Amino acid sequence: MTKKTDSDNDTGIIRQFNELKKKHPDAMLLFRRNSFYELYKQDAVKAAAVLAIEITDRMLPDYKRPVKVASFPQSALDVYLPRLIRSGIRVAICDALDSPLKKKAGQDKAENNDRTIQNNTDMGKKKNEQGVQEAPDRTVENTVDVKPAREKKSKAKAETKAETGTDNEVKTEKKDEQKTETAQERKPREPQMVTANGEKVTHGHAYQSTTNPADWYFTAKIDGQQLKPQKMDAADLAAYQNKEMTVPQLMERYYPTKLMPKVSEEAFRMPMEIAGPDGSITVNKFNVYKEKDEQRPDFGKYKFYVQVGDTNMSAVASRQDLNAYFDRVATPNQLIEKNFGERLHLKSAYEKYQLPEGVDPKGVRVAKDRNDNKWKVSVDLGEKGQTSRHEISFDDGYSLFKTKTATREQIAAKYLNMEITGMLAANTAKVEKSASMKM
Repeated sequence: MTKKTDSDNDTGIIRQFNELKKKHPDAMLLFRRNSFYELYKQDAVKAAAVLAIEITDRMLPDYKRPVKVASFPQSALDVYLPRLIRSGIRVAICDALDSPLKKKAGQDKAENNDRTIQNNTDMGKKKNEQGVQEAPDRTVENTVDVKPAREKKSKAKAETKAETGTDNEVKTEKKDEQKTETAQERKPREPQMVTANGEKVTHGHAYQSTTNPADWYFTAKIDGQQLKPQKMDAADLAAYQNKEMTVPQLMERYYPTKLMPKVSEEAFRMPMEIAGPDGSITVNKFNVYKEKDEQRPDFGKYKFYVQVGDTNMSAVASRQDLNAYFDRVATPNQLIEKNFGERLHLKSAYEKYQLPEGVDPKGVRVAKDRNDNKWKVSVDLGEKGQTSRHEISFDDGYSLFKTKTATREQIAAKYLNMEITGMLAANTAKVEKSASMKM
């Protein structure tokens, strides 16, 4: 004899939930009951977390054990349903049907009514039989009266069945119409934009945080895959709400690497060669890792790791470079040059450093400080003053003196541009002030 499982014993709403969950395991089931929508079991737990609503253990009819239940009024559907969909949940709305026990109780009640009518009829027959010897005429009249009553009841039952059948047909037609409407609604959305790689962007929208209402986030889907929400700037939010900023513009702002053309996978094959100061450099390995050493100041941050010959180097990766790496829109050559170019003494790594306009390159001086025996750079701005002396790194000194891949002006711009800009601005303000006083 086989042992019955809990699912075999489930009746009523829980049985409906289990049966529908087997057919649609990835959907969250919303049961419409009276003026509320209810969720059960694992759906209740998930909905409570997403919607921030209460969850309770409730005893349901026809079920022997407490069930986790979350509910909200039907009037709140327009608020909660979009939240569920935005969080990537597929939602199915269901109508709760009468439980088998209730149906059985109704059938038993009908049978009891039939038995009561039958007993009353039998008792009437016995009375009529007893009254046959005393009043034969009345017996005939009673017998004639009873038959039409039964015929009326039979007709009433037949009409009730016919009406029930008609109602069922109407319900079936409505369900078919709802299925047709649902099928029409599930037609693929028109993309809001198409990337350079032919990927379709849909569901681009801004939404308010449930935990902190002051924060708003932008997100979208690319080929049906949900992107990680990005916190929006207040100016971008206002422009989007005023329809001054479109979804493509927000995509360029918050997901720029998703829109760029991808490079070929061949560019990521190792080992690879890059141009160095003294010929080609062999790169044996290049990847990303998360720093796990708690003693390091960059603990918990993502870093690039490169192995060049016998030399291993690492550097903290910026968010932009990480996205470029994972989205495959920048080659390892480009990322290595940007993050390790100066340590590899590459000429291209120093081309980004330029002195402000109007600064005479002849005023740049790189010399060894006799006090601490370290190489330092400074700039003489003439009447505008002279900068401080800033120590340069070993790699920059090697690039300047040994490989000749960096110039004095580039070294000065790297270390002193901020100070130079400040001195130039202060001098301009001083000249303007003196000129206004003369006037």
